[in-house]
Amino acid sequence: MELAENADHVGEHLGVVVEGERLVSHRFACTAPGYRGWHWTVTLARVPRARAATVCEAELLPGDGAVLARPWVPWAERLRPGDIGPGDVMPFSPDDPRLEPGYVPTGDEDEDRVAIEELALARARVLSPEGKRQAADRWYAGLRGPTAPVALAAAAPCGSCGFLVRLIGSLGTVFGVCTNEWSPDDGKVVSLDHGCGAHSETDVEPQPSEWPAPAPSIDAGDVEIVDRSAPAATGPVTGAEPALPSGAGTAPAAPADAVAAVRELVEDLLPVDPEAAGAPEPAAGTAVPAADAAEPAAEAATDAAPSDAAPIDAAPIDPAPIDPADQPDR
Repeated sequence: MELAENADHVGEHLGVVVEGERLVSHRFACTAPGYRGWHWTVTLARVPRARAATVCEAELLPGDGAVLARPWVPWAERLRPGDIGPGDVMPFSPDDPRLEPGYVPTGDEDEDRVAIEELALARARVLSPEGKRQAADRWYAGLRGPTAPVALAAAAPCGSCGFLVRLIGSLGTVFGVCTNEWSPDDGKVVSLDHGCGAHSETDVEPQPSEWPAPAPSIDAGDVEIVDRSAPAATGPVTGAEPALPSGAGTAPAAPADAVAAVRELVEDLLPVDPEAAGAPEPAAGTAVPAADAAEPAAEAATDAAPSDAAPIDAAPIDPAPIDPADQPDR
């Protein structure tokens, strides 16, 4: 009762456990709040030939189903990755299997230059093969390896990206550092077969629009002017020119090139040679009137004349009256 400080926290008797010769432990239920499954234990002993028992100890011990704290673990062993914050310092581990002694200069300038300047091994300890293996396994199986969700949805791997900077040494055959600010892995180590949507050589595929195509916009008030004038003829005339439209006035004078072309056509059509013109030869001794011979030529010239030439007045020209005073004396 004195140990419990409150008589209400001591419950019924749960039984006796024989610990040894003349040594037994009595257990009582604990009813204190927050101590479910615990019980009070009182250990008694009796010396030989003694009539009274002696209380050896009394304590509160956990039983079956008691709520217990986790086993105590040293601070250096219970740290996990990501637990180190600003101001925290990890204890020194002289036997870390991930590290091995660094490079010791040998005196050979070429060998020392490669080890110290190129491989950066001039440190007290450097990464051991075991440390490299652990880092490679952890990185490759993490969120920046080939099995990450962002890598499975990528169109191209990081190995072909222009923003990747490979690591030095054996780790550079599998890993590099991302330098693309638009990538979710910017400034982090990624595997060469990792990927994301910010690859330097990929593009967005065209996607069909869910909106219907808009109707064409037509401006009913707009007037489109079409130039329908025919270009001037530059080659020889091969046929009759089209007639002037009805109601047209006097046509303008024909260009010089058109007049020359018409003249050549008229000369070709004139039946100078009866055989060339296709007309039958007159019989021997038959005189051909001059007026009859000139009519076909005049008709051919009239038909071949362009429609845009100035019309010729067919009215007879009246001769001017002659003054008898102007006549010379005979």
